[in-house]
Amino acid sequence: MFRRVTHSRENVVALFLSLHQAPGLSAEEVAGYGPDVARGVHATFRQMYANMDSGFIVTLYEADSAAAVEQEFERVGFPFDAINEIDFALSASELTEMLARG
Repeated sequence: MFRRVTHSRENVVALFLSLHQAPGLSAEEVAGYGPDVARGVHATFRQMYANMDSGFIVTLYEADSAAAVEQEFERVGFPFDAINEIDFALSASELTEMLARG
Protein backbone atom coordinates (compact mmCIF):
# COMPACT_ATOMS: atom_id res chain seq x y z
CA MET A 1 0.00 0.00 0.00
CA PHE A 2 1.07 3.60 -0.31
CA ARG A 3 3.36 4.80 2.44
CA ARG A 4 2.22 8.12 3.85
CA VAL A 5 5.11 10.47 4.46
CA THR A 6 4.54 11.94 7.90
CA HIS A 7 6.31 14.82 9.52
CA SER A 8 6.95 15.57 13.14
CA ARG A 9 7.95 19.21 13.02
CA GLU A 10 10.12 18.62 16.08
CA ASN A 11 12.66 16.35 14.40
CA VAL A 12 11.83 15.70 10.72
CA VAL A 13 11.52 18.22 7.93
CA ALA A 14 9.21 17.86 4.95
CA LEU A 15 10.21 16.89 1.41
CA PHE A 16 9.44 19.19 -1.50
CA LEU A 17 9.54 18.47 -5.22
CA SER A 18 10.11 21.47 -7.46
CA LEU A 19 9.73 21.90 -11.20
CA HIS A 20 11.87 24.17 -13.34
CA GLN A 21 12.09 25.09 -17.01
CA ALA A 22 15.56 26.25 -17.99
CA PRO A 23 16.01 25.69 -21.75
CA GLY A 24 19.61 26.02 -22.82
CA LEU A 25 21.02 25.46 -19.34
CA SER A 26 24.35 23.65 -19.61
CA ALA A 27 25.97 21.18 -17.23
CA GLU A 28 28.65 23.80 -16.61
CA GLU A 29 26.00 26.33 -15.54
CA VAL A 30 24.45 23.75 -13.20
CA ALA A 31 27.90 23.16 -11.70
CA GLY A 32 28.26 26.93 -11.26
CA TYR A 33 25.22 26.93 -8.96
CA GLY A 34 26.76 24.07 -6.95
CA PRO A 35 28.52 26.01 -4.17
CA ASP A 36 25.40 28.09 -3.40
CA VAL A 37 23.11 25.06 -3.56
CA ALA A 38 25.40 23.09 -1.25
CA ARG A 39 25.26 25.89 1.38
CA GLY A 40 21.55 25.20 1.90
CA VAL A 41 20.61 28.25 3.95
CA HIS A 42 16.78 27.90 3.89
CA ALA A 43 16.37 24.38 2.48
CA THR A 44 18.57 21.32 1.99
CA PHE A 45 19.18 19.97 -1.53
CA ARG A 46 18.66 16.21 -1.89
CA GLN A 47 18.39 15.31 -5.59
CA MET A 48 18.10 16.70 -9.11
CA TYR A 49 16.80 15.09 -12.30
CA ALA A 50 17.15 16.94 -15.59
CA ASN A 51 16.73 16.71 -19.33
CA MET A 52 19.34 19.19 -20.48
CA ASP A 53 18.04 19.24 -24.07
CA SER A 54 14.53 20.38 -23.11
CA GLY A 55 15.57 22.27 -19.97
CA PHE A 56 13.13 20.33 -17.78
CA ILE A 57 14.47 20.02 -14.23
CA VAL A 58 13.02 18.39 -11.11
CA THR A 59 14.64 18.92 -7.71
CA LEU A 60 14.03 17.41 -4.30
CA TYR A 61 14.62 19.48 -1.17
CA GLU A 62 14.09 19.11 2.58
CA ALA A 63 12.70 22.16 4.35
CA ASP A 64 10.28 23.34 6.99
CA SER A 65 7.92 24.79 4.36
CA ALA A 66 7.42 25.49 0.67
CA ALA A 67 8.16 29.13 1.50
CA ALA A 68 11.61 28.11 2.75
CA VAL A 69 12.31 26.28 -0.54
CA GLU A 70 11.18 29.36 -2.44
CA GLN A 71 13.54 31.50 -0.32
CA GLU A 72 16.35 29.09 -1.15
CA PHE A 73 15.74 29.38 -4.90
CA GLU A 74 15.60 33.16 -4.61
CA ARG A 75 18.86 33.18 -2.62
CA VAL A 76 20.61 31.00 -5.20
CA GLY A 77 19.04 32.91 -8.09
CA PHE A 78 17.46 29.88 -9.77
CA PRO A 79 13.94 30.25 -11.22
CA PHE A 80 11.22 27.71 -10.45
CA ASP A 81 7.74 26.96 -11.79
CA ALA A 82 6.23 24.98 -8.92
CA ILE A 83 7.03 23.68 -5.44
CA ASN A 84 4.96 20.82 -4.00
CA GLU A 85 5.19 19.02 -0.68
CA ILE A 86 5.46 15.24 -0.93
CA ASP A 87 3.06 13.40 1.36
CA PHE A 88 3.05 9.93 -0.24
CA ALA A 89 5.92 7.77 -1.43
CA LEU A 90 6.00 4.39 -3.14
CA SER A 91 9.22 2.61 -4.07
CA ALA A 92 9.54 0.00 -6.81
CA SER A 93 9.84 -2.78 -4.22
CA GLU A 94 6.74 -1.53 -2.39
CA LEU A 95 4.82 -1.49 -5.68
CA THR A 96 5.89 -5.07 -6.40
CA GLU A 97 4.82 -6.11 -2.91
CA MET A 98 1.46 -4.33 -3.30
CA LEU A 99 0.80 -6.06 -6.64
CA ALA A 100 1.75 -9.45 -5.21
CA ARG A 101 -0.87 -9.05 -2.48
CA GLY A 102 -3.51 -8.38 -5.11
